[in-house]
Amino acid sequence: MISFKDITKEFKPDFWKPSFLALDSLSFNIPEGCITGFLGANGAGKTTSLKILMNFINTNSGEVEYSRALGSTWNEIVSNIGFLPERPYFYPHLTGLEFIHYMGDLCGVKRSTIAERSAKWGERFKIRFAFDRKIRGYSKGMLQRLGYVISLIHDPQLVIFDEPLSGLDPVGRKELKDAMREINDLGKTVFFSSHIISDVEEVCDQVIFIEKGKLVYQGQIDQLIKSKMKSEVLFKVKCSPEKLTAIGIDSFAGIGDGKFKFTTLTIDQNKTIRNLLASEISILELSPKRPTLEEVIYKVGEF
Repeated sequence: MISFKDITKEFKPDFWKPSFLALDSLSFNIPEGCITGFLGANGAGKTTSLKILMNFINTNSGEVEYSRALGSTWNEIVSNIGFLPERPYFYPHLTGLEFIHYMGDLCGVKRSTIAERSAKWGERFKIRFAFDRKIRGYSKGMLQRLGYVISLIHDPQLVIFDEPLSGLDPVGRKELKDAMREINDLGKTVFFSSHIISDVEEVCDQVIFIEKGKLVYQGQIDQLIKSKMKSEVLFKVKCSPEKLTAIGIDSFAGIGDGKFKFTTLTIDQNKTIRNLLASEISILELSPKRPTLEEVIYKVGEF
């Protein structure tokens, strides 16, 4: 749906300081119809990339290509994008509903349609109860929920969130992840940046990972994990620690009630099973060891 092609962006803090490279020939694709997570540590270039994508800042070189599905002119393209920045600004003297109508009017949405969609998404994000309150009285979580409603009020084809899960409590994070799936089920493309890797793994079809302005990985999460998965198996047993040590297993962890877990290489699996049975150690569980995305993604040097 959107392609970054060799994007380079430099910033110069002031006249006396040298420029620093924020994005270094960065290229990636946002596929249509998917939920894609945009990962990277603070300062990796995620927000800069989103600002370039939204045409808020210019590049030093490279270009962004937008699919015809978004439109053929810039006005058509932006009318099909819903964007929620990490730090949005809301007019504090307006009520939530007044601000929704203001933003809907800017997007050319009919008043009747604004009322219908604000009611739908206001209920979904559990913020409709506060629509008649002045925004200056909203909490941070309420402001985020209002931002979600506004980003969807014009029924965009592509929804972009910059760190949408940051600052939310566990309940709020679950609600937003569920909503992302619902939005995607409606045929929308969802693209969001985050540093909460477990949330990305839970909700996304694929991931884009950048480090110091360069692309590290783009593709399906399962393929990334599989490519970095060691051939190991996890054992859970019940016995005394002395019995494990006696058969040569020195690295194990207690999991309570006289139970322990440890891993071995897959090629040693049968030998380990024989040793356990010979020592009359009860095997409670045997399964392949699968690393989490978080364990994989920060081993940058291995890519």
